[in-house]
Amino acid sequence: MKVLLSLLLAFVPCIACAAVTPHSYWEPAMAAFEASDRTNPPPQNAVLFIGSSSIEHWKSLAADFPELKVINRGFGGSVIGDSTYFADRIVAPYHPRAIVMYAGDNDLHEGLTPEQVRDEFAAFVQKARAVDPGVPIAFVSTKPSMAFKALLPQIKQSNALIRAYAATQKDVTYLDIFTPMLGADGQPQWKWFGPDGLHMNRTGYELWIGIIRPWADAHGH
Repeated sequence: MKVLLSLLLAFVPCIACAAVTPHSYWEPAMAAFEASDRTNPPPQNAVLFIGSSSIEHWKSLAADFPELKVINRGFGGSVIGDSTYFADRIVAPYHPRAIVMYAGDNDLHEGLTPEQVRDEFAAFVQKARAVDPGVPIAFVSTKPSMAFKALLPQIKQSNALIRAYAATQKDVTYLDIFTPMLGADGQPQWKWFGPDGLHMNRTGYELWIGIIRPWADAHGH
Protein backbone atom coordinates (compact mmCIF):
# COMPACT_ATOMS: atom_id res chain seq x y z
CA MET A 1 0.00 0.00 0.00
CA LYS A 2 2.85 2.37 0.88
CA VAL A 3 4.50 1.74 -2.50
CA LEU A 4 1.20 2.34 -4.31
CA LEU A 5 0.68 5.60 -2.43
CA SER A 6 4.20 6.73 -3.34
CA LEU A 7 3.55 6.02 -6.99
CA LEU A 8 0.28 7.99 -6.88
CA LEU A 9 1.92 10.95 -5.20
CA ALA A 10 4.74 10.88 -7.73
CA PHE A 11 2.21 10.97 -10.56
CA VAL A 12 0.09 13.87 -9.28
CA PRO A 13 2.67 16.62 -9.93
CA CYS A 14 3.08 15.34 -13.51
CA ILE A 15 -0.59 15.95 -14.18
CA ALA A 16 -0.22 19.54 -13.00
CA CYS A 17 2.93 20.00 -15.07
CA ALA A 18 1.21 18.77 -18.22
CA ALA A 19 -1.53 21.38 -17.91
CA VAL A 20 0.58 24.11 -19.54
CA THR A 21 2.86 23.08 -22.37
CA PRO A 22 6.20 24.95 -22.30
CA HIS A 23 7.09 26.94 -25.41
CA SER A 24 10.14 24.73 -25.90
CA TYR A 25 7.82 21.85 -26.78
CA TRP A 26 7.17 23.53 -30.13
CA GLU A 27 10.82 23.95 -31.07
CA PRO A 28 10.76 20.98 -33.52
CA ALA A 29 7.70 22.47 -35.25
CA MET A 30 9.43 25.83 -35.58
CA ALA A 31 12.57 24.18 -36.97
CA ALA A 32 10.41 22.31 -39.50
CA PHE A 33 8.77 25.55 -40.63
CA GLU A 34 12.19 27.16 -41.06
CA ALA A 35 13.52 24.18 -43.00
CA SER A 36 10.47 24.35 -45.27
CA ASP A 37 11.05 28.07 -45.81
CA ARG A 38 14.60 27.35 -46.94
CA THR A 39 13.65 24.65 -49.45
CA ASN A 40 10.35 26.21 -50.56
CA PRO A 41 10.47 29.97 -49.98
CA PRO A 42 6.99 31.17 -49.01
CA PRO A 43 5.24 33.76 -51.20
CA GLN A 44 5.55 37.46 -50.50
CA ASN A 45 2.48 39.53 -49.54
CA ALA A 46 0.55 36.40 -48.59
CA VAL A 47 -2.30 35.88 -46.16
CA LEU A 48 -0.84 34.11 -43.14
CA PHE A 49 -3.08 31.53 -41.45
CA ILE A 50 -1.81 30.83 -37.96
CA GLY A 51 -2.95 29.10 -34.79
CA SER A 52 -3.77 25.65 -33.52
CA SER A 53 -4.76 22.30 -35.04
CA SER A 54 -7.76 23.59 -36.99
CA ILE A 55 -5.23 25.56 -39.06
CA GLU A 56 -2.56 22.85 -39.07
CA HIS A 57 -5.05 20.23 -40.33
CA TRP A 58 -6.26 22.52 -43.12
CA LYS A 59 -4.16 20.78 -45.75
CA SER A 60 -6.35 22.06 -48.61
CA LEU A 61 -5.88 25.70 -47.60
CA ALA A 62 -4.11 26.81 -50.80
CA ALA A 63 -6.65 25.00 -52.99
CA ASP A 64 -9.53 26.47 -50.99
CA PHE A 65 -8.28 30.03 -51.59
CA PRO A 66 -6.87 29.75 -55.14
CA GLU A 67 -7.24 33.48 -55.70
CA LEU A 68 -4.84 34.26 -52.84
CA LYS A 69 -1.27 33.57 -51.84
CA VAL A 70 -1.47 31.82 -48.48
CA ILE A 71 0.92 30.48 -45.84
CA ASN A 72 -0.16 27.89 -43.26
CA ARG A 73 1.63 28.13 -39.93
CA GLY A 74 -0.75 26.25 -37.66
CA PHE A 75 0.69 23.89 -35.06
CA GLY A 76 -1.64 21.52 -33.28
CA GLY A 77 -2.17 21.81 -29.55
CA SER A 78 -0.86 25.37 -29.41
CA VAL A 79 -2.40 28.25 -27.51
CA ILE A 80 -2.53 31.87 -28.65
CA GLY A 81 0.52 32.72 -26.56
CA ASP A 82 2.61 30.19 -28.48
CA SER A 83 1.99 32.06 -31.74
CA THR A 84 2.93 35.30 -29.99
CA TYR A 85 6.09 33.80 -28.49
CA PHE A 86 7.24 32.48 -31.86
CA ALA A 87 6.05 35.44 -33.93
CA ASP A 88 9.64 36.46 -34.70
CA ARG A 89 10.00 33.13 -36.53
CA ILE A 90 6.56 32.43 -38.01
CA VAL A 91 5.09 35.90 -38.56
CA ALA A 92 7.85 38.49 -38.91
CA PRO A 93 9.81 36.80 -41.75
CA TYR A 94 6.77 36.75 -44.04
CA HIS A 95 5.57 40.34 -43.70
CA PRO A 96 2.08 39.08 -44.51
CA ARG A 97 -0.48 41.23 -46.24
CA ALA A 98 -3.05 39.97 -43.71
CA ILE A 99 -3.27 37.44 -40.87
CA VAL A 100 -6.04 34.95 -40.03
CA MET A 101 -5.79 33.42 -36.56
CA TYR A 102 -7.71 30.48 -35.17
CA ALA A 103 -7.05 29.43 -31.57
CA GLY A 104 -8.66 29.59 -28.16
CA ASP A 105 -10.10 26.19 -27.38
CA ASN A 106 -6.75 24.88 -26.14
CA ASP A 107 -6.31 28.03 -24.04
CA LEU A 108 -9.63 27.46 -22.28
CA HIS A 109 -8.97 23.72 -21.97
CA GLU A 110 -5.66 24.49 -20.23
CA GLY A 111 -7.49 26.65 -17.69
CA LEU A 112 -7.21 30.22 -18.97
CA THR A 113 -10.19 32.44 -18.27
CA PRO A 114 -12.10 34.11 -21.12
CA GLU A 115 -10.55 37.43 -20.09
CA GLN A 116 -7.07 35.93 -20.31
CA VAL A 117 -7.82 34.53 -23.77
CA ARG A 118 -8.86 37.99 -24.92
CA ASP A 119 -5.71 39.48 -23.45
CA GLU A 120 -3.59 36.82 -25.16
CA PHE A 121 -5.11 37.73 -28.52
CA ALA A 122 -4.52 41.44 -27.85
CA ALA A 123 -0.88 40.61 -27.09
CA PHE A 124 -0.60 38.76 -30.41
CA VAL A 125 -2.00 41.76 -32.27
CA GLN A 126 0.52 44.02 -30.54
CA LYS A 127 3.42 41.67 -31.37
CA ALA A 128 2.42 41.26 -35.03
CA ARG A 129 2.00 45.00 -35.47
CA ALA A 130 5.33 45.76 -33.87
CA VAL A 131 6.81 44.26 -37.04
CA ASP A 132 4.15 45.26 -39.58
CA PRO A 133 2.22 48.27 -38.28
CA GLY A 134 -1.43 48.15 -39.22
CA VAL A 135 -1.41 44.65 -40.71
CA PRO A 136 -5.08 43.52 -40.91
CA ILE A 137 -5.82 40.66 -38.52
CA ALA A 138 -8.91 38.46 -38.36
CA PHE A 139 -9.76 36.24 -35.40
CA VAL A 140 -11.85 33.22 -36.34
CA SER A 141 -14.10 32.67 -33.35
CA THR A 142 -13.43 29.67 -31.16
CA LYS A 143 -15.57 26.81 -32.43
CA PRO A 144 -18.26 24.94 -30.46
CA SER A 145 -16.80 21.45 -30.66
CA MET A 146 -18.27 18.22 -29.37
CA ALA A 147 -15.02 17.41 -27.55
CA PHE A 148 -15.07 20.65 -25.55
CA LYS A 149 -18.83 20.84 -25.09
CA ALA A 150 -18.36 21.34 -21.34
CA LEU A 151 -16.47 24.57 -22.11
CA LEU A 152 -19.32 26.08 -24.14
CA PRO A 153 -20.11 28.86 -21.59
CA GLN A 154 -16.44 29.90 -21.47
CA ILE A 155 -16.16 29.74 -25.26
CA LYS A 156 -19.20 32.01 -25.63
CA GLN A 157 -17.76 34.51 -23.16
CA SER A 158 -14.28 34.42 -24.70
CA ASN A 159 -15.70 35.02 -28.17
CA ALA A 160 -17.84 37.91 -26.91
CA LEU A 161 -14.82 39.54 -25.25
CA ILE A 162 -12.68 39.19 -28.38
CA ARG A 163 -15.50 40.55 -30.55
CA ALA A 164 -15.73 43.59 -28.25
CA TYR A 165 -11.95 44.06 -28.28
CA ALA A 166 -11.79 43.81 -32.07
CA ALA A 167 -14.46 46.49 -32.38
CA THR A 168 -12.11 48.94 -30.64
CA GLN A 169 -9.17 48.26 -32.98
CA LYS A 170 -8.53 49.41 -36.53
CA ASP A 171 -8.47 46.51 -39.01
CA VAL A 172 -8.93 43.82 -36.38
CA THR A 173 -11.96 41.71 -37.30
CA TYR A 174 -13.91 39.03 -35.48
CA LEU A 175 -15.20 36.35 -37.87
CA ASP A 176 -18.12 34.44 -36.37
CA ILE A 177 -18.06 30.74 -37.16
CA PHE A 178 -19.35 29.90 -33.67
CA THR A 179 -23.00 30.81 -34.25
CA PRO A 180 -23.53 28.99 -37.57
CA MET A 181 -21.87 25.85 -36.18
CA LEU A 182 -24.48 25.56 -33.42
CA GLY A 183 -27.64 23.53 -33.88
CA ALA A 184 -31.16 24.90 -33.50
CA ASP A 185 -30.94 23.88 -29.84
CA GLY A 186 -27.88 26.08 -29.34
CA GLN A 187 -25.58 23.09 -28.88
CA PRO A 188 -22.56 21.79 -30.84
CA GLN A 189 -23.31 19.48 -33.76
CA TRP A 190 -21.51 16.32 -34.85
CA LYS A 191 -21.96 17.07 -38.55
CA TRP A 192 -18.98 19.47 -38.66
CA PHE A 193 -16.49 17.12 -36.98
CA GLY A 194 -14.49 13.97 -37.45
CA PRO A 195 -14.61 11.00 -35.07
CA ASP A 196 -12.74 12.79 -32.26
CA GLY A 197 -15.36 15.55 -32.07
CA LEU A 198 -12.64 18.21 -32.09
CA HIS A 199 -11.09 18.32 -35.54
CA MET A 200 -13.32 19.32 -38.40
CA ASN A 201 -14.35 17.35 -41.44
CA ARG A 202 -14.67 18.78 -44.94
CA THR A 203 -18.18 20.07 -44.25
CA GLY A 204 -16.84 22.10 -41.34
CA TYR A 205 -14.07 23.63 -43.42
CA GLU A 206 -16.50 24.51 -46.20
CA LEU A 207 -18.55 26.49 -43.69
CA TRP A 208 -15.40 28.32 -42.59
CA ILE A 209 -14.35 29.08 -46.17
CA GLY A 210 -17.64 30.84 -46.85
CA ILE A 211 -17.17 33.06 -43.79
CA ILE A 212 -13.44 33.75 -44.14
CA ARG A 213 -13.31 34.30 -47.92
CA PRO A 214 -14.97 37.77 -48.10
CA TRP A 215 -12.54 39.14 -45.50
CA ALA A 216 -9.51 37.39 -47.03
CA ASP A 217 -10.37 38.58 -50.52
CA ALA A 218 -10.79 42.15 -49.29
CA HIS A 219 -7.43 42.19 -47.50
CA GLY A 220 -5.31 39.68 -49.38
CA HIS A 221 -4.83 41.43 -52.72
